[in-house]
Amino acid sequence: MGAERHVKLFRNGRNQAVRIPVEFELPGDEAVMRREGDKLVIEPVYKSDLVDWLRSQEPWQGPFPDLDETQPAPEDVEL
Repeated sequence: MGAERHVKLFRNGRNQAVRIPVEFELPGDEAVMRREGDKLVIEPVYKSDLVDWLRSQEPWQGPFPDLDETQPAPEDVEL
């Protein structure tokens, strides 16, 4: 199991709320919440913007795969 921390629940108007401690912060400004039995699962919403997604990824640490030098060069395509 991952890190744990006890938090207080409070009311915000008619909604129950919880402050998310800094070590559990999610990226972005949107999340999806769902119930799994008696647990609540909160996951960040990743936008479909490729550049934003690439920025959120950790740098590649493994060896880069070998390229097949026998493959022909890609052809130019007029769009």
